[in-house]
Amino acid sequence: MPGPLHGIRIIDMTSVGMGPMATQMLGDMGADVIKIESAEGDVFRHVTPQRHAAMSHTHLNLNRNKRSAVIDAKTAKGRAQLDALIGGADVFISNMRAPAMRRLGLDYATLQARFPDLVYCACYGYSEAGPYAGRAAIDDTIQAASGMAWLQGGAGAGAPRYVNSVVADKVVALYVANAVTSALLARERGAGGQAVEVPMFECMVAFLAPEHLAGLTFVPPEGPAGYARLLNEYRRPFRTRDGYMSVVPYTTPQWQRFFALAGHPDMAQDPRYQTLNSRSRHFPELYRYVETVLGERTTAQWTELLATADIPFAPVNGFEELLADPHLRATGFWHESEHPTEGRLVQAGLPVRFSRTPGDIRRHPPGLGEHTAEILAEAGAGRTG
Repeated sequence: MPGPLHGIRIIDMTSVGMGPMATQMLGDMGADVIKIESAEGDVFRHVTPQRHAAMSHTHLNLNRNKRSAVIDAKTAKGRAQLDALIGGADVFISNMRAPAMRRLGLDYATLQARFPDLVYCACYGYSEAGPYAGRAAIDDTIQAASGMAWLQGGAGAGAPRYVNSVVADKVVALYVANAVTSALLARERGAGGQAVEVPMFECMVAFLAPEHLAGLTFVPPEGPAGYARLLNEYRRPFRTRDGYMSVVPYTTPQWQRFFALAGHPDMAQDPRYQTLNSRSRHFPELYRYVETVLGERTTAQWTELLATADIPFAPVNGFEELLADPHLRATGFWHESEHPTEGRLVQAGLPVRFSRTPGDIRRHPPGLGEHTAEILAEAGAGRTG
C-alpha cells in the first residue's frame, strides 16, 4: 500500500532547515509536496559543498520527495498561480514571518475565507501572541534564547556554546510534522481546516524543560534549573586504552554488574551508590570512576564485556564509520540513488517503519523550478512569464 499520507497535497513555502526537513518527512510518508521557490531558490541551495549551482548538499538532504516550482508571489500573476495551487491543496506551510505573509495576502484569515478546509501551518521564531512576535530568528539565536547554549556551557558554569548541529531547526521540524498530521486527522474527523502555529522559541523551551526545569518545577523551588547527571563535568565519552566510548550504567543492577566487571564488586555495597536516589547525588565521582577504569582495557575488550553484561555502551562514531556500520547496513538505512544531474548520492533513508503503509523515496531532490510547468498545468494556472 502507499504511504500513510498518500493523496495529501502540501504547498511548501519554507526555506533553510526547519520547514524543508518537516515537509521532507511528510513527503517521505507519501504526501505530494510542492516546493514554492523564488527565482534565486531556497538559500540552502547555495552552501558548499556542491557539484552544480543551486544543488548543495543541504538541499539534497532536505528536499527529496518534492517537486519545485518557481513562482513570484509578489506579482499579480504569481499570486494568481499560487491561489490556484492552494485551491487544490490540503496543507499550506510557510516559515515566512507573519507580517510578510499578511502583505502578500497569504495569511490564514485571507486564505481561510476562500479555502475553509485548508490546514494552514505557520512556523517561525516566536509566537504571534507575545511581544517577540515578528522578530527574526535562525537556529543559533533560538539555541541562545531557549536555554540550549546556556546548558551546553554547563548551565552557567562556563561560556555558553552552540550544539554543532542546526538542532533547533530539526527539533522544531518534528513539531511541525506532528502538528500537520494531527490537524489532518482532526479535519478527517470533521473539525475542518484550521490555523496551526509552530514557534521555534516555545517549542525548544518545551523540548528542554522536562529534565532541565529540575528544581524550578516546584513552587517554591526545590533547587536550581538543570538535571545534574547531564551537567556534571565528567559526562563525556571516555578514553579507553585505544579509543573512546560512551558507557552509561543507569539502573542499580547495571551499576552492580559494572562494578564487578571493573574489579570492584564491593562498591555495589557503598550506601552512596545503592539506589538511583543516592547515586543522583554523586554523579561526578561515579562518572570519574568510569573514566578511570575504562582506560584499563581496549575498546574491543570493553565492547565484549559490556554487551554480555547488558550495560548501555556505544563507540564514538564519525560519519565515515556510520556509512560502514554493520547495523545500518543490515537495516538498509543508507539510501543510494542516481540523481539525474548530481550523479550517485548517498542519503539517510527512512528510519521509521510501517508494516502496512510504509513511506518511500519516490523523487530525487529537485532542481530549481524543475516542475514549474507541470505543476501549473495540473492546476490550470498557465506558465510563468
